[in-house]
Amino acid sequence: MSEAEQNGQRGAPRLPPARVAAAWAVHAFTASGVVTALLAIAALIGGDLRLALLWLGAALIIDGFDGPMARKVRVSEYAPRFDGAVLDLVIDYLTYSVIPALLIYRFGLVPPGWEIGAAAFIMTTSLYCFGNREMKTHDNYFSGFPATWNLVALYFFVLGTGGWLNLAVIGLLGVLTFVPFKYIHPFRVGTLRPLTLAMTALWAGATLWLVLQSGPELPPVEASPAAFWAFIGSSVYFLGLCAWRTLAEPKSA
Repeated sequence: MSEAEQNGQRGAPRLPPARVAAAWAVHAFTASGVVTALLAIAALIGGDLRLALLWLGAALIIDGFDGPMARKVRVSEYAPRFDGAVLDLVIDYLTYSVIPALLIYRFGLVPPGWEIGAAAFIMTTSLYCFGNREMKTHDNYFSGFPATWNLVALYFFVLGTGGWLNLAVIGLLGVLTFVPFKYIHPFRVGTLRPLTLAMTALWAGATLWLVLQSGPELPPVEASPAAFWAFIGSSVYFLGLCAWRTLAEPKSA
C-alpha cells in the first residue's frame, strides 16, 4: 500500500458504529419488501387475489416508511457504499408493476385474449417512470402517472369493474406515464399535509377492512358499505388535489 493510500485511510473519519448499524437496519427494512413481494407471488400462484393484494399492501407500507427513516438516520452518510435509492427502485418495480401486471394476467381482469398485451404494456410503460430523472417535481409531486399499478389492481378489485373498462383504464394510465400531470406523494407533499395524512390513514383503514371482509360471494361494496364510501371519498380527495395542483402549476411557474 502506498504512503498516499495510508495517509488517506488515516485521514478518513471513523463513522460511529451505532449510526452505521442504524443505516444498515433501514436498508434491511427496505429489502424486506422483496419478501412481501415473494409472498404476493406465492398467493398469486395459489389463486388467492385477496391475499396477494394484502401482501402488496404490506410492501406499500414498507415503501411509505423507509424513505423518512432513511432521511432520519442519514443512510447516504453512514452507509455510503450502498445505494438505498437503487434498492428501493428495484423492489418498487417488482411490487408496483411486475406483480400487479401478473395479477391482471392471472385473474383475468381484462377481456380474454388481452391479458398478455395488458401485462406487457404495464411493465414496459413503467420502465420509463422508473428511469425518469425528472420523476419528482419541485414540490415533491410525481410528474406523470407514477406506475402505481398495485393501486390500480386494488381499485379493480374493490370497484368490481369489468374487463373492457379495466383495459381502457390501463391504456389511459399507461399514456399518462408520459404526460406531466401531478400525482401526490402523501408523505412528501407539504400542501395540506395534515389533512392529506389524515385522508391517507382513512383510505388505508377502509381499504384494509374492505379487502379483509370481502369474499368470493361478497363484493367489497356489500361487505362494508361505510368503509366502501370512506374509500371512495378519500380517493376523490386525492384525485381532486392532484387535479388542482396540475391546473395551478402554470400559474406558479
